[in-house]
Amino acid sequence: SGTSTPLTENAPLSAHATKHARHVQRRRMFPTVLYEPRPSHFDPSAPHGDFHGFFTLFWVGLFIMVVTTGLRNMKDTGKLMRTSIFSLLTDDLRRLAIADAAMVGSTLVCLPVQRGFATGRWWVRWDGAGHWMQHIVQLGWLAFWVWVPFGLGWQWTHQVFFTLHTLCMLMKIHSYSFYSGHLSTTLRRLEALDASDKRTEDEDTTELREQLAFELTAPCGTLSYPANLTLANFVDYLLCPTVCYELSYPRTEKIRWAKVVEKGAAIFGCVFLLTLISEEFIYPVMLDAAHRLESITTVSEILLILLESISHLLFPFILTFLLVFLVIFEYVLGAFAEITRFADRQFYADWWNSTNWLEFSREWNIPVHRFLQRHVYKAGASRLGKRGSMVLTFVVSAAAHELVMAVITKKLRGYGAAAMMMQLPLFAVQQLPWVRGWKTSMNVVFWISMIWGLSMVSTGRRLVCGIKLMGCRFRVCMC
Repeated sequence: SGTSTPLTENAPLSAHATKHARHVQRRRMFPTVLYEPRPSHFDPSAPHGDFHGFFTLFWVGLFIMVVTTGLRNMKDTGKLMRTSIFSLLTDDLRRLAIADAAMVGSTLVCLPVQRGFATGRWWVRWDGAGHWMQHIVQLGWLAFWVWVPFGLGWQWTHQVFFTLHTLCMLMKIHSYSFYSGHLSTTLRRLEALDASDKRTEDEDTTELREQLAFELTAPCGTLSYPANLTLANFVDYLLCPTVCYELSYPRTEKIRWAKVVEKGAAIFGCVFLLTLISEEFIYPVMLDAAHRLESITTVSEILLILLESISHLLFPFILTFLLVFLVIFEYVLGAFAEITRFADRQFYADWWNSTNWLEFSREWNIPVHRFLQRHVYKAGASRLGKRGSMVLTFVVSAAAHELVMAVITKKLRGYGAAAMMMQLPLFAVQQLPWVRGWKTSMNVVFWISMIWGLSMVSTGRRLVCGIKLMGCRFRVCMC
């Protein structure tokens, strides 16, 4: 019961010693196991959070996959690796590098433009027609650089890389231009206060002056606007792993070159693994599905091929997704953060614990989430309201996803937008009060939809092609 019976006066001395020992902690003569209330490591309430060993196991498993794949290829073909996908990556790399450098170099135009707004050189002001002209120029810039890969006839791998880098640079120049434009308007307001003839200022004017002066200074460091409008500052911003411009960023003390080499090697390793998985486990399945669709006669056969292809692609695509996530957010951004001494390395949160897609969108790509929150949602909230701003943010995100899918398929199919629209009813269900508490179940639903969705989107194109092919045959038979 947790209580002890009081000892009598004539109790033996050993009984008194035993009672005293219960309240004294000392080392026993016989080895003792110390038991205390503790949860297991995988218990949701456990404070443990170090699962780095599983990350090591992930890489060990990939190494085993590479070895077994190479041995199987040696047995079947006499070669360690197949080269059809590898040839896509190495084809026309010189023109890709030149075009990419030209695209990045074209962003330097933002610097003299913003200098003009800072000095009042232009005949328009930023808070007038200036920001609308910036929108038009950005759309034209994006349209031109998206057209370049198609005009040069590049492989889809080069087109996807170039398009993603173009979208990244678009977000950078948008953030740089609109934040600098806002500061130019702020500087003009502050100069107007300085030019005032009033000898004394009321409390509101003094507070406004302090607020405007505070707006022109960096959140960290001593840099202030317009001293930031230099080539060195702009190039540093281009290299920093962020798409939200600030006058200055927190920095580490030094560059750890060993980390740079480590992350650079990891980038090439991930690209090699992505190519290997595509070559061995994705491309053969898609090729087989395409050949089988040529002889289909019924819709049921199409659906059977679709489901079979999805089942074969589930594991390869989730591996591909994880490797793409690692190569971008851990290694590429980490390498640039190390080179620029960029101290804020929170490029992602624990998105793998997400219980819905809205939570996932906030945590798996924090740089882009911050951009959408700062330059789309909050910028549109004053004009469109909270609900309208949310719709605008969703439309912008869907348009970017659809653009990437269009680059891959060479047509506007609506796959990306449709996949995002399918998230809305699922999210509505997950927000019900009696569902919110089922965190483990919702995490299971998230992972199932993630794994299934990646394979479904990839095989959807084959399904559409199969239905069209069957329709053509039907029309021929009718004729």
